[in-house]
Amino acid sequence: MYLEFRHLRSIRAIHEQGGLARAAEVLNVTQSALSHQIKALEEQVGMELFLRRSKPLKLSKAGHKLLKLAEKVLPQIDALEDDFADLIAGKAGRMHIAIECHACFEWLFPVLEEFRKTWPNVDVDIRPGLAFDALPALQREEVDLVISADPEDLDGVEFIPLLDYAPTFVCARNHPLAEKSFVEAEDFRDEALITYPVDKTRLDVFTELLTPARVEPKSLRQVELTAVIMLLVASGRGVAVLPDWVIAEEKYGHDFVAKPLTPNGLTRRLYAAIRSSEVDNGYMRDFVMITRDRQAND
Repeated sequence: MYLEFRHLRSIRAIHEQGGLARAAEVLNVTQSALSHQIKALEEQVGMELFLRRSKPLKLSKAGHKLLKLAEKVLPQIDALEDDFADLIAGKAGRMHIAIECHACFEWLFPVLEEFRKTWPNVDVDIRPGLAFDALPALQREEVDLVISADPEDLDGVEFIPLLDYAPTFVCARNHPLAEKSFVEAEDFRDEALITYPVDKTRLDVFTELLTPARVEPKSLRQVELTAVIMLLVASGRGVAVLPDWVIAEEKYGHDFVAKPLTPNGLTRRLYAAIRSSEVDNGYMRDFVMITRDRQAND
């Protein structure tokens, strides 16, 4: 038996409408075309699907079996069609994010909380991009957006500016450097520097300050969690350089002092790396705009 979705829709419509005429209107076909379709289907089945002498038109036992199938299958097909329509309209999709920045979680979660209210049908996931090569993964379509401070010239990838931030020195209130108006590279020579567990080439304090000045701190301690870094700093166990948005968080208390790096301070920029084919995607654009708006209002 060759069964099509239109057959199931016709069975359901005739059952719900109680006759061929009203069902044909609902299905947007002529009554004659619907009658021929049902007759051809009955020939395939080998028995009548409707009790034609009854008014309203009632299903036979065979017809009820097809109706049961229609009620099971058609809602799934209708839902799939809606999903495809949302994908075409840019209302649904996938945004798996890789982060090349430990501290980015501080501002990312509030952004995603606002994002989900507008885009509830977008599948959002977060992968720590430092655990793998995030940008090649973006090109392979394993992730959809990479948050990075290091733009590269990559085929098929665009780097969209997200926000600017200031790498900022932090130390305990009773630390000798707390009295300075700003901190320079030489000030780190006798310090225990606490950083995230990543290579120096990914740390602002090295790329922007220490490495150009050929300065190494007395010791280096790597810590995974921002909250632990702030706890160690406040306890006088070392100093750190963190983005200004981390220092602004009230949850970390005030048992530390923040100072700019160099007299004029340093400024860095975060980017959203997105495949060129998806730059104009509605929810991708909205993610960028929400991030920018939150920075402007903070």
